[in-house]
Amino acid sequence: MSGGTFVGMPAFPAAAREAVGDTTLRANLRHATHTIRDKRARAVAELSDWDRLREAGKRIKDHTLRHLDRYLVQLEESVQRAGGTVHWAADADEANRIVAELVKATGETEVVKVKSMATQEIGLNEALEAEGIRAYETDLAELIVQLGRDRPSHILVPAIHRNRGEIRDIFREEMAGWGRPAPDGLTDTPAELAEAARLHLREKFLRAKVGISGANFMVAETGTMVVVESEGNGRMCLTLPETLISVVGIEKIVPGWRDLEVFLQTLPRSSTAERMNPYTSMWTGTTDSETADGPSTFHLVLLDNGRTDTLADEVGRQALRCIRCSACLNVCPVYERAGGHAYGSVYPGPIGAILSPQLRGTGSEIDASLPYASSLCGACYEVCPVAIDIPEVLVHLRERVVQGGEATRGGNRVTLKPAKGHAAERAAMRAAGLAFARPGALRAGQRLASRTRRLHPRTLPGPGRAWSATRDLPKVPAEPFRDWWQRTQGGSGGGTTEGSDQ
Repeated sequence: MSGGTFVGMPAFPAAAREAVGDTTLRANLRHATHTIRDKRARAVAELSDWDRLREAGKRIKDHTLRHLDRYLVQLEESVQRAGGTVHWAADADEANRIVAELVKATGETEVVKVKSMATQEIGLNEALEAEGIRAYETDLAELIVQLGRDRPSHILVPAIHRNRGEIRDIFREEMAGWGRPAPDGLTDTPAELAEAARLHLREKFLRAKVGISGANFMVAETGTMVVVESEGNGRMCLTLPETLISVVGIEKIVPGWRDLEVFLQTLPRSSTAERMNPYTSMWTGTTDSETADGPSTFHLVLLDNGRTDTLADEVGRQALRCIRCSACLNVCPVYERAGGHAYGSVYPGPIGAILSPQLRGTGSEIDASLPYASSLCGACYEVCPVAIDIPEVLVHLRERVVQGGEATRGGNRVTLKPAKGHAAERAAMRAAGLAFARPGALRAGQRLASRTRRLHPRTLPGPGRAWSATRDLPKVPAEPFRDWWQRTQGGSGGGTTEGSDQ
């Protein structure tokens, strides 16, 4: 798999069909997701107040989103007061342009990066490469993806689809082209692989003058950026370079430090199944001393890229609560079998199925298919630490895809055209609506269906064959329920009337 972009990916059903045939991929995913979710369950069970923390996180996020305009202004003022500079980016192109210009202004041609979903979302690495700037990923999993010319397939563990043997081969073959080569005789033991990555990255940390990061949270009252990670590479990128550029989605704000305390309990347990992250790095503005840790120049790029459009949707906006823990991916039966690449987005799994179509719109084939990339089992909602009702949003987006309707794009109300290929489904829904609105017609239809049940096919004809090929059609009973009730209960005053639809 070449390149780091998802542009041109096929719709989810086609991509998933190919993925499920890869037995190695399925084995890697099954082992990793089951291990992570079992550890998470044990970590969460240690807290007797988990449900209250979950509700508190939901309320904090909802409050912040309702007053996002106010908190964004407060954040900007706080960052500037601490010596930083704030830039506003309406979309990916503007964000990439801003970052490229900031790097070129330093005279540098390479940067080190902390793992960042926002920079992956906008394709920053590719944009910098087009400007002659090389970006080095320093997170171990992101390094594997970059060296392998691959795409991330998981929010927390981007290289979850790779096993140790594959990683060893990637290091042996590709490390030399990016810097220090892999040690001779490198094996696939975790300790040796980690040491090879450490040696490869050490020279980059010590040489880099510019660092690029995202942020897990931004504290509005002080302008503080927060990054939580497990390897220490983030700490190196945030403290050693002279210039730090952070690209952060506007929804990552929390009002104050008391709010942050809730998420520093729920995020690590939901993501890495740890009581706390090994590294929680916080920085506010710049440092004036040459000997002190931290950047002397700090830039914050606040990224919209479809977020205010998502905020305008009363049902879909709850996706903006997401704190990127990836718990929903690890319990999803669809993700476990299809893998992250099938979603055609840096946001895979259940959260990606509702976030990507809102950030990018449902006009493309891949984005129109994502709301259907789910069995609606509800496991994702049960584990979400901020109580995002993903099944509710999925159904809401399916309605948008099928029926079209109004949506917000670029700050304007627009009418979405109904998706192609759903004419039969819309006709069936209209017919059902007419029948349910007329009790007499419904009863007649039920009786007709019962009397002709022996003639019913086991599969549907025409386009309906695609649906019935993987489902058993329900058997029609010999007698409609209403007729049975009237026959067995009618004499005792329990009968129904023609107009009763209870």
